[in-house]
Amino acid sequence: MSVAVMTRQHVPVLLREVVEALAVRPGGRRVDCTLGAGGHAQAVLEASSPDGELLGIDLDPEALSAARERLARFAGRVTFVEGDFSRVGDICRERGFAPVDGVLFDLGLSSLQLEDESRGFSFQREGPLDMRFSPRQELTAADIVNTYSEAELADLLWEFGEERASRRIARRLIEERPLETTTQLAKAAEQAVGRRARGVIHPATRTFQALRIAVNQELTRLEIALIQAHGLLGFGSRLVVISYHSLEDRIVKHFLQREARDCVCPPGTPVCVCGHRATLRLVARGVIKPSAAEVAAHPRARSARLRVAERMPAAAV
Repeated sequence: MSVAVMTRQHVPVLLREVVEALAVRPGGRRVDCTLGAGGHAQAVLEASSPDGELLGIDLDPEALSAARERLARFAGRVTFVEGDFSRVGDICRERGFAPVDGVLFDLGLSSLQLEDESRGFSFQREGPLDMRFSPRQELTAADIVNTYSEAELADLLWEFGEERASRRIARRLIEERPLETTTQLAKAAEQAVGRRARGVIHPATRTFQALRIAVNQELTRLEIALIQAHGLLGFGSRLVVISYHSLEDRIVKHFLQREARDCVCPPGTPVCVCGHRATLRLVARGVIKPSAAEVAAHPRARSARLRVAERMPAAAV
């Protein structure tokens, strides 16, 4: 399937909820830190017509190419940047695009990346063990599975995949070296864990997640990106994040909760010494999840979790 056809067919997760969470209205400036195929960006640009601006960031040059095609009719209102969202603050300030009215993160894989077997993200498709978001990155999944020690692999699978069978899988990967393809890796993980029961996730799911996170340093980049995005927000602006697994969501949750309260001293501290003051207001106390209808139509949306916060007015800070 061509990129053009896939782009037209791609329906972003929680689309209506994202536009509502960003409180999009005509005009203003917003940042899409994970532009992907441009689905969320298109909806934001439509809702902010006639003169709302958007800056879209993505590490993946193929995703940017697809987004340029999709968003061509908004020429003059969109800025495309091939870059790392952990530099979102620097990127925006270098282009005079600050402060902003909203920042969006849609974490995880795009459909374009998952469907492209040459990228190596899916255990259901034969492809090289790559898993890089950007071809400019050096480390690949193959480098990790073929050079890390058994202990290092086990620790990685446990930390980034929350894989209970991490030691068994790591041992099997060592035995099967060299591993060159996604199907070889998936088979090794399945042999280590055993065949799955009906309705249970594939035995290789968490292994692929762990390797992808490690290759792209996703959690570290997210922690930095949230701090930078926070610094871009004007008073009353929104920060919206969609995550897809507990490790991401935990980072987002803790960051928003910390910035939404005064005093972050350790429990039991008799007198506040941190001087911290709340700068965000939690718009939704919990997570916003896809509807049953959306999950039925797009099963990949089932794990999506949206959190939203608003920059507090100066008088309240």
